[in-house]
Amino acid sequence: MLKDEDRIFTNLYGMHDRTLAGAQARGHWDGTADIIKKGRDWIVNEMKASGLRGRGGAGFPTGLKWSFMPKESDGRPSYLVVNADESEPGTCKDREIMRHDPHTLVEGCLIASFAMNANACYIYIRGEYIREKEALQAAIDEAYAAGLVGKNAAKSGWDFDIYLTHGAGAYICGEETALLESLEGKKGMPRMKPPFPAGAGLYGCPTTVNNVESIAVVPTILRRGGGWFAGIGRANNAGTKLFAISGHVNNPCVVEEEMGISFEELIEKHCGGIKGGWDNLKAVIPGGSSVPNVRGENMRDAIMDFDGLKEKGSSLGTAAVIVMDQSTDMIKAIWRLSKFYKHESCGQCTPCREGTGWMMRVMERLVKGDASVEEIDMLFDVTKQVEGHTICALGDAAAWPIQALIRNFRDEIEDRIKHKRIAGIAAE
Repeated sequence: MLKDEDRIFTNLYGMHDRTLAGAQARGHWDGTADIIKKGRDWIVNEMKASGLRGRGGAGFPTGLKWSFMPKESDGRPSYLVVNADESEPGTCKDREIMRHDPHTLVEGCLIASFAMNANACYIYIRGEYIREKEALQAAIDEAYAAGLVGKNAAKSGWDFDIYLTHGAGAYICGEETALLESLEGKKGMPRMKPPFPAGAGLYGCPTTVNNVESIAVVPTILRRGGGWFAGIGRANNAGTKLFAISGHVNNPCVVEEEMGISFEELIEKHCGGIKGGWDNLKAVIPGGSSVPNVRGENMRDAIMDFDGLKEKGSSLGTAAVIVMDQSTDMIKAIWRLSKFYKHESCGQCTPCREGTGWMMRVMERLVKGDASVEEIDMLFDVTKQVEGHTICALGDAAAWPIQALIRNFRDEIEDRIKHKRIAGIAAE
């Protein structure tokens, strides 16, 4: 259980002043120049020591990612790009940071950009986040007015500019290379890798793309020390994490907790329990719509971190916890996700372009029971042909929910098909 003094986001619910004055009163922008003056190597090593892993879903070690950036410029500028295109269904954690605690992100952008020798940072915010964009832009304007960013940012001797770019509402632009394409004014379509962004990213220059939460926690980690952050949670799963819990709980919420909290404690402590009690829990999608669902009875003792959820056959992802009770039609719920991925596929890769539509249409028939039992295995086989055969992970994201449905709730699918067949015979 996370102690209050270990919380990084002290205005997550917007109860306090989100302006620069309010942020400074809560300890942000404190000694920023001193952190920068300790140098790039110190910052990167401290981030490695903290054990922070990317908070956008993949969980790649943040300090290690930064260290891939070239130490010396070959004449090209370097860039930090912040991925604020929070479009994964169920995920709404970065939104709270930008809406209520935006200065954590702005200060993080400055320090992280300096660590990567980048004089400019671009924040790419999703098209639907109108008020969040206004709050974040107001924070950036305040930081410029106070001399915290711009020339000689925060009196550190480092010149730094920060730009906020509004996307047009495409899920695919949450994939880092599609995001870069969109930033450059092109269609949001993922690039083949290599080259990786650290070698050739935005405008062909060395670039690191990080999630909002990953960057917003940086100043606090560096102020308190990497060891402090590493001491929260378990080895290889360190630190605090924003969990966004929605669905059939009594109090849906976004909460900062320590990594490794048990699912039961998370739900009981922050959400007032499952609607109708624990016996009413049917399934949980623990990390945003793209990760496999877990049956309710297997989820209660789950450890909410990268390794704990891997053991359950799922993933922490963005820590968007979608809770479903016994009233949920699981087949229909997964069909709805299939419809989403079909709609959001950019169409570049054949397995994804053709496969997402095909899978959605079969799911549509399964919802009604208009299928044969043999088609369940055929559907599973098709998901395997899509998974791992595309440029980006959207193909996997479309396949995994269906695979988990078939693994965990095959009996429901078969029952529906049989009932439909019996009803059809009776009607003749």
